Amino acid sequence: MARTIIKKENILGIIPARGGSKGIKNKNIKLLCGKPLIYYTIIEAKKSKFIKRIVVSTDSPKISGIACKYGAEVPFLRPKELAKDFVTDLPVFKHCLKWLEKNEGYRPDIVVQLRPTAPLRKAQHIDKAIKLLLKSKGADSVRSVTKVGQHPFKMWRIENNRLCSFISQNISRIKESYNLPRQKLPLVYIQNGSVDVIWPKTILEKGSMGGDVILPFVMRGPGSVNIDDEIDFLTAEAIVKKSGIFNK
Repeated sequence: MARTIIKKENILGIIPARGGSKGIKNKNIKLLCGKPLIYYTIIEAKKSKFIKRIVVSTDSPKISGIACKYGAEVPFLRPKELAKDFVTDLPVFKHCLKWLEKNEGYRPDIVVQLRPTAPLRKAQHIDKAIKLLLKSKGADSVRSVTKVGQHPFKMWRIENNRLCSFISQNISRIKESYNLPRQKLPLVYIQNGSVDVIWPKTILEKGSMGGDVILPFVMRGPGSVNIDDEIDFLTAEAIVKKSGIFNK
């Protein structure tokens, strides 16, 4: 049976970039080596061999102007109720997809989530993740992950002023896992926020950003840097300055 070919123009990149930010003020457009943070995500999305259309979902006119300057589309401003601190990705992506279908009659075959807080993710990462979903039967999505820096088996919670293993022995099935060397523990991965590739029906019909079957796209190196606070920002800036990867 011939494999279904997904038309290039039907693969949509969505960059969620609200105006508010608690950890770093105006984080999504804060200058990193002289360029707004969102710039790095837009230019790599534009280099993708698969993504034809790049839409930024934002509530901020300022972010909208900057995004358009670097080649992304901002066909609408996100409603304020979808830009609050604890709003999850799902309603934001549902809104974007439903708006595009209602106002333009446009519905993509594949959605690629590209967070502006992952400025070191490259076009090849995006394309590899897309290919992974295309060739996999039965998967709902692909999510990028990287090995954890701190193993959860060595983490604690405090109860009644006593340390208790965050992952109990009943779950880990390893006695005193917190005392074992890292090499003796099972590999554990954390989502790095660099790239998620999702079938629209997973979002619209299953009501999920991942679905039931999520395939791992394992990333290594600086592409996994995700900016959450000032230390992350300084780390990303140092890597960009030292490597010159965006000056080539």
